[in-house]
This record gives sequence, structure tokens and C-alpha cells, in this order.
Amino acid sequence: MTPTLHSYWRSSCSWRVRIALHHKGLPFTYAAVDLLAGAQFSDAHRARNPMNMVPLLEVQEDGRTLRLRQSMAILEWLEERHPSPPLLPRDAAARARVRAIAEDVNSSVQPFQNASTMKWLRERHPGDDLAFTTHFLARSMASLEEAVQDGAGRFCHGDELTLADLFVVPQLYGARRFGVDVSNLPTLLRVEASCAPLPAFVAAAPETQPDAPPSPPAAP
Repeated sequence: MTPTLHSYWRSSCSWRVRIALHHKGLPFTYAAVDLLAGAQFSDAHRARNPMNMVPLLEVQEDGRTLRLRQSMAILEWLEERHPSPPLLPRDAAARARVRAIAEDVNSSVQPFQNASTMKWLRERHPGDDLAFTTHFLARSMASLEEAVQDGAGRFCHGDELTLADLFVVPQLYGARRFGVDVSNLPTLLRVEASCAPLPAFVAAAPETQPDAPPSPPAAP
């Protein structure tokens, strides 16, 4: 049975999973969750994911339905179940480096642009939400550039596509959305340019998703 990915077109977390599914050649059904309309808080979605988030991947395995949540956990599951083509290096130290870069984005960069964080700020400190997000994104993206530099080639880890690239590319998009100047991030921009023409990245791009609006709304 074809897996179902509950996704939102501009969600960077969902984007990572879309890239992996396309990279591994795995067909899936796209189920849109409109985050701007609050669909993630609906009873139906909460029954699937109590955390009220996307992505959520529903798969059938051994006669039961698995509901996999959190992009990192989903990507690790895909790597274990469908190891070819790989997204993790063979060497243990290399795998640790790739996972560290992915986690740098996942836990140290991306949370600053979370819609729930910005909504809380906007309601209590009107006008400060965008300044907060832009400030911390700019600072954390500069740190990410330094973290990726040592060991990067065409991609984040040498010249082979890895899990790290799936996190970095959507995050660059997110940084631009919030007005961060990314011109001082040459390593990350080189990685992005290497990924851009790859079929998996083309197919997973936000603007090509079925729920993408004709004219994308402004941030957030």
C-alpha cells in the first residue's frame, strides 16, 4: 500500500522527507495539512499526531498502520527500510558528522522560524516577531556555515549527497523568507547549487506541491 505523507508545501520539515522519498524512488500519496488555516489542530490530524505537526508518514507494515512523526525519525526509518540509494555514509565518524549537521538545523536553527513561536511573540509583542526571527536566524546560519565548511565538497559531506543536504537546502529557503542575507554563506550556497538540479530536489520543491498557492503569502 502506498505510504501517505501528511505535509504542508512550505514546511521545511516536510520538505526534507519529500526529498528523501523522491531520492529513494518511493511513491507516496500527498495529504495536504493547511498550517495557516490551523488544520494541524483538527481532531482528525490530532488523532494521527498528538503533537499537531507535520510531517507525518503513514505506512502499512506487517498488517498494521505505522504513523511516523518527526522528520529526523522518519528519515532514519526510511534509511533503515530502504538503504539504497543511501543518505548516510558507511564510516561511523562520517555518519556522526552528517547527523550533527542535520541536528544543527533541526534543533539550533529551524525552531526560530516556527509559526507557533512567531505567533506567541506577535500576540504579546506586536512587531517584534520578525525582528526576533531574523536576528536569530542570521546568527545561527552563520554558525551553520562554519560547521559545514570543514568537510564539505559539492555537498555538505564531501561530494556525495547525504542527510545533511536535505536539512540545509530547505533552511536556506527559510532564511531568505525572513529577510536574512545569505550572501556571506558561500559553503551553504555551493551545497544548494549542487542540489538544485537533482530530480529529487526539483520534485520536492515547495512551489511544485499540490497545496502551493499560485502567489505564495508573505512570511510567516
